[in-house]
Amino acid sequence: MEKRDLSFWKLWNLSFGFFGVQIAFALQSSQVSRIFATIGADPHDLSYFWILPPLMGMIVQPIVGSASDRTWNRLGRRLPYLVLGALVAIVVMCFLPNAGSLGLGISQAIIFGLVMLMLLDTSINMAMQPFKMLVGDSVNEKQKGLAYSIQSFLCNAGSVVGYLAPFCLAYFLSNTAPSGEVPQTVTWAFYIGAAILLLCVVYTLVFVREMPPAEYAAFHGIKPDKKDDRKKNGNVFALLRRAPKVFWTVGLVQFFCWVAFMYMWTYTTEVIANQAYDTPVSEKIDGLRIDGKDYTFKNLFAGN
Repeated sequence: MEKRDLSFWKLWNLSFGFFGVQIAFALQSSQVSRIFATIGADPHDLSYFWILPPLMGMIVQPIVGSASDRTWNRLGRRLPYLVLGALVAIVVMCFLPNAGSLGLGISQAIIFGLVMLMLLDTSINMAMQPFKMLVGDSVNEKQKGLAYSIQSFLCNAGSVVGYLAPFCLAYFLSNTAPSGEVPQTVTWAFYIGAAILLLCVVYTLVFVREMPPAEYAAFHGIKPDKKDDRKKNGNVFALLRRAPKVFWTVGLVQFFCWVAFMYMWTYTTEVIANQAYDTPVSEKIDGLRIDGKDYTFKNLFAGN
């Protein structure tokens, strides 16, 4: 089968949903520490809460990748996971910023927030990976550089929108709230992000069509009796054993990059609030003590 070139707009359509997914990811990475600190978590314990996202990524991404390799239905092989992950993310984005406004005690609100964070990161990972795979499935080698460049542009554009949304909304909405509640700027940033993600999913479903199995096999030079060359590769551990040197080299660089990212996402809110605006989050948290109890990670599950 001739590996035809795709038009610019078809390449754009393959990755456009990444814009909405990345807004959700940016809101998670920039606002979750603020949300937990606001509802009563000790800022020194925020790193414990941030263990969940990378753990869920380690578990979800390989599972979604392996499962989608073996999936064929009316929507395709990648789109079902994209749709499911995005829909869960949309629901969670509407609940997470309201963790302190549901009439729960501080411990219950923090636990609720932890569950929402786990579901949000799981769903974002479930939606994110199919977009990366769609390019590999649908684009020939000559155009992959352009296709991934478009995806990188949309990814970074979504990050910019997600990071700036609460700041821009401060011109229209209150950036303060009663003790223990998240400000409207953050809450509405999540609502708007959820709406954009929903539109991106609908856009993808309308404009993206995955290849049926026979066409996919012909496009990738897979013999009909093999169906999919990936089946002979075994599980993820077998793939890791056969991974080329460049895989481990890039992986090592990524490892140290993400160490820095996690420090940044966990502590940036507290540092900037303290150093730039002289409004340390920890002082606000001291005011949330009830009957002398300090709501640290160690007594989080002890109740109110």
